[in-house]
Amino acid sequence: MSELDTSPGATLAPEISPPDDKVKQQRAFLGRAGVVGALVVVAIVVALLMSGSELVVWQSVVTGILTGGLYGLIAMGLTLIFGVLDIVNFAHGALLAVAMFISFGMVQATGMHPYVTLIVAVPALFLLGAAVHRGLLSGNAGKTLENQLLITLGLSLLLENLLLMFFGAEPKSIALPGDFQFSLLGAVVAGSRLYAFIGAILLGAMLFWLLRRTRLGTAIRAVAAHGPGAELVGINVRRIHTLTFAIGTACAGAAAALAGPLVTVTPTLGEQFNITAFVVVVLGGMGNVVGALVGGLLIGLVEQLTTIYLGGQSSLLGVFVVFVLVLFLRPQGLFGRRA
Repeated sequence: MSELDTSPGATLAPEISPPDDKVKQQRAFLGRAGVVGALVVVAIVVALLMSGSELVVWQSVVTGILTGGLYGLIAMGLTLIFGVLDIVNFAHGALLAVAMFISFGMVQATGMHPYVTLIVAVPALFLLGAAVHRGLLSGNAGKTLENQLLITLGLSLLLENLLLMFFGAEPKSIALPGDFQFSLLGAVVAGSRLYAFIGAILLGAMLFWLLRRTRLGTAIRAVAAHGPGAELVGINVRRIHTLTFAIGTACAGAAAALAGPLVTVTPTLGEQFNITAFVVVVLGGMGNVVGALVGGLLIGLVEQLTTIYLGGQSSLLGVFVVFVLVLFLRPQGLFGRRA
């Protein structure tokens, strides 16, 4: 079982960790954060030198940070599922696409504000996630990784084709009423992008609070630390597994409702988010919730700065370069710990 870190450098049971261990973990986290911050500053300086335009660079930086908040929220759900269940969920992006079409359908049918669709999309994805786990994944607990990969990949293909069948392949958009633009550090920022970033940070903070300050969160962390031990003290491990998968899927639903006005909605949209989310999870450290948020911000910046470094090249190229470097230099992730 992998471990689920819910605080910087902390173990799953910080209450019983020796004080010296916690201090070492915090120092190590701060040290790595300092190195990452220094690299980001160097990358921005190089971008300024290459582009010759402060406006272009700050536009990329601001856009990257705001987009990275959404990436972090999506990756939080994915890393939560992995940290507790050891499931690499390839259907995460397809489930996000389902939530986006739920949001689109509610806006078209009722004229509901796109962000208000959160009250529909999040519970719907929570229930869908619970059904997927109980119906498809709970019976494969403890079996080979290949089984889980094939099941989630097959579910992804099924959901994408169902969306194609019901909504067609024509791209759709979700308009945000009263959207506006303003200047930040010389960059032009759309209100919809700022709202999505703030919403993602708030929801991420709520997830962190759930894991650290509630009985359910304590049970989730206990199951992630040692399932058999948690079962011995009366925790229903199967129920916690289902709730964890449902919460992780609900994070995708929340991100979909927030990102809807920013993207073109298509049945295959989830594939790109899926790739990015996996990179973020590996970058931050598999099972590390805080690392997922930091990793999301970093990947958002890398995407935008790559367009300055490489011109018309794909922004994902820079993301994959960072991904490969992390795998070679620190395979446990920037904020993960060695097994």
